[in-house]
Amino acid sequence: MKIALIVISAVVVGLFVLVEIGLRSLFGFGNPLIYIGDEQIGYLLAPNQRTRRFGNRIEINEYSMRGSQIEKIPAPSGLRILLLGDSIANGGWWTDQTNTISSLIMRSLASSTNSNYQEVEVLNASANSWGPRNELAYLEKFGNFNAQAVVLLINTDDLFATLPTSLPVGRDRNYPDRKPPLALAEVWQRYILKQKPIPELQAVQNEPGDRVGINLEAIAKIQALTRHNSQFLLVMTPLLREIGEPGPRDYEIKARQRLSDFTKAEQINYIDFLPNFNSTTNPQGLFHDHIHLNLQGNKFVSEVIERSLLKILNISKK
Repeated sequence: MKIALIVISAVVVGLFVLVEIGLRSLFGFGNPLIYIGDEQIGYLLAPNQRTRRFGNRIEINEYSMRGSQIEKIPAPSGLRILLLGDSIANGGWWTDQTNTISSLIMRSLASSTNSNYQEVEVLNASANSWGPRNELAYLEKFGNFNAQAVVLLINTDDLFATLPTSLPVGRDRNYPDRKPPLALAEVWQRYILKQKPIPELQAVQNEPGDRVGINLEAIAKIQALTRHNSQFLLVMTPLLREIGEPGPRDYEIKARQRLSDFTKAEQINYIDFLPNFNSTTNPQGLFHDHIHLNLQGNKFVSEVIERSLLKILNISKK
């Protein structure tokens, strides 16, 4: 009997170890990206992290950007672009480091302008669910890193984004503030346990007033901060349901028109990707889900952004 119990215990322990190793090596569980709160920005990805999730490599540098370490001041003969955005710019766990929009633009620019610049960098300052006010606060805290151009990548929902808050950090399972003790513990917490509500978030999500106007004001402030030494490019991607018929909802049409009028009044270089996506033969094939882009979508968006950057920076391709 004792021997049988010992054998059973050994088998159970062995299976536990195998499952734990498998979850870590195959899926990256047990080593999620962690977040830190910030009074102005709301939250940031904690600096200096590396992980793999579902086989995709993710690196966060010392400035909480998705990318490798950088020098604060770029090389005198280099080209530096700063991309600000949310999860679409970031790429999330479903996008390998080499396939983010910033990486795709950087490689293409380096290839097409290698006779003009010693180094080409496209920095990626982004985090899940950031809106214009988060991105403005990041820019106010860190500056624009002496970038020749700043690209603000938003989506339609960002026009209605609420006030930055650190409330989700360490309380929402999508914004952990520490590593779990085991990969199995992360699977349990993330996929099995029910998410506990955060009552204080309700007040933030019900923010009163003209949210669209507040976010347009934040975009105007971003442009003002970059005006003295950078070109500014605003880019907006649509939600999947906006493509085709019946198209955006009434409140989105109004917000889109306000944004269009605003960019003309402020003389902002602006790309609305809704017409671009509508003109493709299979726009659904550009999306990972209802809002985020897959690799094909990233390539599509990065090519259009690159052409606009070359134009506003007055750079000729080799």
